[in-house]
Parts: sequence; structure tokens; C-alpha cells
Amino acid sequence: MQSPGHFQRRWRRRGAHSLVLLCVVFFFLLVLDRLFPLPSPDARTYSVIVTANDGTPLRAFAAGNGVWRYPVTPDQVSPLYLQAVIGYEDRWFWHHPGVNPVALLRAGGQWASNGRIVSGGSTLSMQVARILDPQPRTGWGKLRQMLRALQLELHYSKSEILTIYLNYAPFGGTIEGVEAASWAYLGKPARNLSHAEAALLAVLPQSPSRLRPDRHNEAARRARDKVLLRLAEQGDWSQREVHDAMIEPVVSRRLVPPMLAPLLAERLRDANPGIAKVRSTIDPNLQRLLEERVTAYFSRLPERSSAALLVVDNHTLEARAYVGSLAFAEQSSLGHVDMVRATRSPGSTLKPFLYGLAMDDGLIHSESLLVDAPQSFGTYRPANFDPNFNGPVAAADALRLSLNVPAVDLLDRLGPARFAARLEHAGVQLKLPEGATPNLSIILGGTGVSLEELVGAYVALNRDGLAGRVNYTPGKTPGGRRLLSPGAAWIIREILEKHERDGLSEDTFDTGGRTRVAWKTGTSYGFRDAWALGSTSDYTIGVWVGRPDGTPMPGQYGAVTALPLLFEVVDSLPRMATSKSRQGMPADVRSVEICWPLGVVDDPAHPELCREKRKALALAGSLPPTLPERDARLWSSGKLVVDVDDKSGLRLSGQCTQVHAHHSLAIARWPSLAYPWLPVAQRQAAQVPALSPDCSDDALAAMEVLRIEGPANGSAIARAPNSVVPPQIHLRALGTNAHVNWLVNGQWVGETSGGGSFTHAFALPGDQHITAMAQTGAWAELDIRVLR
Repeated sequence: MQSPGHFQRRWRRRGAHSLVLLCVVFFFLLVLDRLFPLPSPDARTYSVIVTANDGTPLRAFAAGNGVWRYPVTPDQVSPLYLQAVIGYEDRWFWHHPGVNPVALLRAGGQWASNGRIVSGGSTLSMQVARILDPQPRTGWGKLRQMLRALQLELHYSKSEILTIYLNYAPFGGTIEGVEAASWAYLGKPARNLSHAEAALLAVLPQSPSRLRPDRHNEAARRARDKVLLRLAEQGDWSQREVHDAMIEPVVSRRLVPPMLAPLLAERLRDANPGIAKVRSTIDPNLQRLLEERVTAYFSRLPERSSAALLVVDNHTLEARAYVGSLAFAEQSSLGHVDMVRATRSPGSTLKPFLYGLAMDDGLIHSESLLVDAPQSFGTYRPANFDPNFNGPVAAADALRLSLNVPAVDLLDRLGPARFAARLEHAGVQLKLPEGATPNLSIILGGTGVSLEELVGAYVALNRDGLAGRVNYTPGKTPGGRRLLSPGAAWIIREILEKHERDGLSEDTFDTGGRTRVAWKTGTSYGFRDAWALGSTSDYTIGVWVGRPDGTPMPGQYGAVTALPLLFEVVDSLPRMATSKSRQGMPADVRSVEICWPLGVVDDPAHPELCREKRKALALAGSLPPTLPERDARLWSSGKLVVDVDDKSGLRLSGQCTQVHAHHSLAIARWPSLAYPWLPVAQRQAAQVPALSPDCSDDALAAMEVLRIEGPANGSAIARAPNSVVPPQIHLRALGTNAHVNWLVNGQWVGETSGGGSFTHAFALPGDQHITAMAQTGAWAELDIRVLR
């Protein structure tokens, strides 16, 4: 009989042998782990997905191997899906070491007794191992899969293993991962799955091709119901929840990759290399609405046309909608070219900033008297988009009407280089030909800017003069660069908000319920670009229409092509809960009554100097008078005081042969170029009295007297008998050596120099009013009648 000590020694030897064996096995497994390292999931194989601000995919870019996979973590997935996939695939996932022996024995027994596989024995860890290291479906392959699962559990936590499964499980075709599958089949993020949808996506990886809901709807429904019954049987979900879920039909969308704001998505992907998921600031519902509206609105544009639209939140400077082209996939219109970023001629869209800067410089107020008449600025002679001229015009009206000559005149006084520098400081980089410097043409579109730069500048109208760079990803502080003073920005906004929409006159319709919008249009030379920019208290919107290749679009200009869409967008924008009440007049702005033509406050002691009263908005501490005339050699507009005889009213000079009882007469002179447009009463009131015969000539007597040589005033002309050639006249301006501009019925038709001859043919019959305007300020008129 063996002693107890003998048994103790034998067990100690066995324990030592077992320990050695375990050490050998552990060392062997460690060597195997080093020799056959576990393949790790490659983050580079993720698709890149750009989302809206709520996570809705805007556009996805397939991975290099063509797979659609959107990154997701367990806390970003619906708990219902996690319950379904763990409850159905691997109930003991959180407890086993990677392999579940009980499940394997059960599966083996069912296979032996039924001659077919009834239930699988694979755990989620084993499925992940097969995803990372695919094995043939043989006994040896199964063994290797189990070893890989054990290896997986050594290297990763349970949560990390689950994350790999959520991102790499196959869902049919090139779709992998639950997030990509949820968007592809159900059109929603995986965090919003219902019980039925969670069960459907839980079973799909078992046989992705056979159970795809877009192709095999009935098979997918039966598989889903099997999962639901299993979960009810196990007590994971209640009978009521399962019953309601089984009633829900299996509905799947056609597999179409998301394609909202495609050009912005491409831009953000390129700007964030190596990032699989980029979140943007875009509002998906607004983006979808405006893409449809742009497509419908511009469906009848000429071929090869494109359009762009940008909507920005004034409070955050975040883009809410971004339409980079009219048809992204259309090659003929170069739909792949992002016109939000493209450099184009701005037309007249820079004018509001010129007028605002002129106010900040003390050059003008809102009702300053400007002159819209033919003028030359060196070798540059601008004309209006409408060939007519308006004569004397208030600064506010000149801006609203987008008159070119007053704008060029203002820029000449402010300085093109200084204007360009102020814009550049605010984020608007004017593009000029290589070696060129800013010149007067930039205010009429003789430069290049982008739509996003213009929108970033127009936000200043509702941000106290601060322009900013548009943000496309969230979390950035809305900075700003000073473009205008708060007061100047407020005045310009008030001016532009007084634009009437077509058919909506405030005198006829109650427009109080409509959103107030400060808007401006622009059209580049040759009808190549049509613009409409608008700013409300909450949003700033920019619209561009044209051809990316720069060819003209005759008949398409800002007011008729881009502006109606701008108003549609403004009316469809959501009202913000945080929207502030409309700002009243700032402390640095005052409303004051001024008088034309001097442009200053009425002087009660000299009522004769106030020919027309106007209500002006001016910056506090500044009330600039009417600008002095450019290049007028005789006299400038302003107050002129002369001595006149008490009885005859004739002008007296410093040397008169007779003694005169006299008094001083103050005359308010208009800018000389404005006189052809003045009513007769205004002309007479501003007329300088004739010089008394006994007085020597004074400086005023040296004024040029312009006379038109040609038909007599009131003449009638007609074409020659049996001729189809329109009647024409030959005219000359006598009395000046300066350049002379010729206008017919207010439209510029030509120019001459000195006494050069001017010929004009009249295509239409009727009364014709001809004006000759010398650059010195002298002018003459002629009225004739053209007979049929």
C-alpha cells in the first residue's frame, strides 16, 4: 500500500509537468503569434464620407478597392442593433475567450443528427477573424479561424472586436459595415434603426447576396422574422415589440450613393487627407431643396450654362447650402467645375462697398448729388448698362440703379489702389492680369473675384461692417475683418433694402411679412456672368449664372436671370429662433434734411440756395457738401455770390463807369454736366445775371458759349423720296476746343473734338432732342422732328 506522501509527490510531479506543458504551449503560441501576426484592419480601406451638419451623408468616396465603408463606433449605433446582432449571433460574446465550446458542440451535434448545418458555432470573434484572415470552409480552415479568434482576443478588447465587426461585416456587393448598409438600404444612419430594421441588418451578413433586401425582398423578410422570433424566445425583446416589428414591411431603396453638394464634398475630402469622415456645416434639407430649385429654375438656360449658389449663416459664417454647378455629371456644361470658387468678373457687385467706403471717407452721404452724364476719365469713358443717362442723381439712387459713371467718379476720388487694398483686407482678393495695377475699371467688373469671396463681403451689411471667410466645417470661431464702419454698413443696407421687387411696390402691397433683403445684381462685360447677392438679418445668399468656359450668354443678366432665384431662396430660408430684432439706427448715423444742389443743411437766411430738399442718412459728425466738379475749368458747383444792380438786376464787375445801388445775390450752382437734365425753372434760378453794359468783363464773362451748327431749332427732316436710307444730319459744336459728347434723347451716341463734324442717322420718326456737352461744362441743345 502506498503511503500518502507517495501520492503527494506524484501530484507535485504532475503539477510540475502540467506547468511546464502550459509554459511550452504558451511559448509555442507566443512563437506562433510572432510568426503569424494577426492582420489588422487597414484604416486606409475606409471610404471617405462627407456629411451634413446632422450626420446625413452628402457624398461618399469609395475606398481604393471599390468598397463602401463608413466608419462607426458602437456608441454611434442603435442599441437595438447591438442587441439583435449579439443576441442572434453570439449571446455569450462578452464572456467567452473568442471560441464558445458549448456552441461548437451544439452545432456539431445538430450537424451529425440532421446531416446539415442547423445553427452555426461561430462567435463574433471568429467572424471577425475570418474577415481579417479569410480561410477556406474546411475543417482545417475552421481550426485556423478558431486560433485566429483566440489570437484576436489577446490583442483586442471586446469593444474593439465589436467595432471591427460593425465596420467590416459584409452586407452585399461592395457594401461593408452597418453604417454603410443602413444608408444604402434604409436611407438613414445606424443610430436610428427600428426593431425590424435592426433585425434585418443583423441577419444580412450571414448570406449577403441571398438576403439583399433590394433584390430578394421575401427572403430578407423571412430571415428578419427568424431573428425577431429568436430574440423574443430569448427574452431580449418583448413579444409586443417583436409582433409590431414583424408587421413592418421590408422596404429597401435602390442602391445609389449619396450625392448632395458633391463639389463641396470633394473639396472637403481634398482638404482633409487621411480623415475617413468629414462633417460639414451644410443643412441637408435646405441643400436638397435648393439643388432641386436651382435645377428646375435654370432648366431652360442656353446649352453649356451653369449656375452656383451659396447660402451662409451671418451669425456663424457657416455655409448652409452650396451648389457648385448646375449639373454635376454633365460634361457639356463642365459640371465638374466648382463655380463657387471660380474667379469671374464681378460686374457691378462691388459698388455697395465703394459707396460705403466713400461715406467712411467723408466724401458722400446717402443723398449726395452725383451726376450721371457722359464723362471721360483720362482715356477711360464708361457708359451705363442702360444707354440712357440720368443727369443729377442721389448717391442712394445711383447705387440702387447701378449707374456706372457716378461709381467711376467716386472710385477716381477714393483711389482704385486704396479700394482694392480695403477689399483685400476684408478677404476679397481682386484678380488682375499679371503686372496690372488696380484701375477705374475694377468697379465695373474689370477684375476677378469668386462667389464665396463676394458672399463673405456681403455678410458685412448685417454684421456691423465686418466681412468674413465662409466656414464649411463646424467649430470655427466666426472671425471678421473690418470692411465698413457699422454706420456705413447700416446706411448701405438701408439703401439696398429699399429696392422694390418686381410687382411688389410698398404703395400697392403689404410687404411687411416678407423678409427684408439688401440686394444687388451685376452683369459682366459681354453677358458672361450674371450675379445676384443678397443679405438678410440671418443669411447672406449669392447666385451666379454663366458658362464656365467664359463664352457670352446674350440676354442673360443679373436682374432677369439671377435675381428671381435669389428671392425664391430668401423666401424659402428657415426663420431662426435666435434671430435678433431689426437693428435701429446706430448712434453714429443721423437723419438730416439737406438741400440740393449744395448738399448741405438748409440755411434759413438764404432760402434761395435750397432748390430741392432731401432726407439724407449721414454718419455722425460728417455732412459732406456736393463734390467739386472734375476738370471743369470755369467754376465748380457750389455757392456763387455776385453783386447785382438794385433796379436792373444786372451783374456788376469790379470796374463799372456808373455808380450803382447794388446788393449781393447768392446763387446755388449745379454741377455743369447736370444742366441739360434740369427743369427750366431750376436752370433759370441757377443762371448768372448778365453783365451790366457799363462794366468791364469779369471772370464769369469768359465762360464758353457753346452753339450747335446745323438745322435750326424746331426744324423737321425726312428721308429722300423713294429712298430707304434713314434721314441724317451733320452737326458741329462751335465755341470750344474741348471734347464734346453728343446725346440724342438722353443716350450717348458719339463724341467730337473741337469743331469736328458729327453725323447721326435717325432710324425712327418722332421728336428728337439733341444735346452737345463740352468737357468744360458748356452745353447746347437742339430740338428737331424726324418725319416718316
